[in-house]
Amino acid sequence: MECRDATVSYLSWALLVAGVAYLQRQMGSHTPYGRYVPAEGRCCPARAAWFMQEVPAFLVPLLLLLLTEPGRSGHGTGRTLLLCTFMLHYFHRSFIYAYLTKGRPVPLPIVLYAAIFCSLNGFLQGHHLLHCAQFEDTWLTEAHVAAGFLLFVVGMIINIHSDWILRSLRKPGETVYRIPHGGMFEFVSGANFLGEIVEWSGFAVVAWSLPAFAFMFFTACSIGPRACQHHRDYQQRFEDYPRTRKALIPFIL
Repeated sequence: MECRDATVSYLSWALLVAGVAYLQRQMGSHTPYGRYVPAEGRCCPARAAWFMQEVPAFLVPLLLLLLTEPGRSGHGTGRTLLLCTFMLHYFHRSFIYAYLTKGRPVPLPIVLYAAIFCSLNGFLQGHHLLHCAQFEDTWLTEAHVAAGFLLFVVGMIINIHSDWILRSLRKPGETVYRIPHGGMFEFVSGANFLGEIVEWSGFAVVAWSLPAFAFMFFTACSIGPRACQHHRDYQQRFEDYPRTRKALIPFIL
């Protein structure tokens, strides 16, 4: 699928460059987020933070979809299905995960940066799918489409199940850390991060476009190192932490 829209190209390459820069920045340092957030400074309650920073990635594509005339843009089953797949993740993150989370307060700058990113990425993916992407009539029968959707579903299941395991580790009011067990946590410390990376890898396989690949690459660069940070933190906190468990990729990393 070729796109000649300059805005899409610029934003996609910006995501790729930002992914590399973010990866370099995180090497050897902790992201001030979650368990690494400092006690001082202005922070936003976890539920409000997750809602505010994630909901733009749901609302912006929805607005684009509602304002786009199907007859003029020619968007059909393929692009609408892909856009709804993208929005499904952020609907869950904004309205379900945000309501259920028991996380720590999030620094306001992090919330602001995440909201800006989600707004721009929501526009990028939505605009590309609705106004640039072209799909053949046989698109839904192609092997990479089925494989990509399967990856997306598997990744989302891993992500949601891992989040549930993490929430179950604490009783209301507790702030202690415990070793997560079950699901993909038997293999990696960052099972929730692994699930999200698999999700967007599947999305990129289905879309087979520069914007989707750029988003997947940025996601891996931004949350992959966080899984490694968590892995080191678990090993330092718990003497009995499973030694065979990897950080992000089962049996490898």
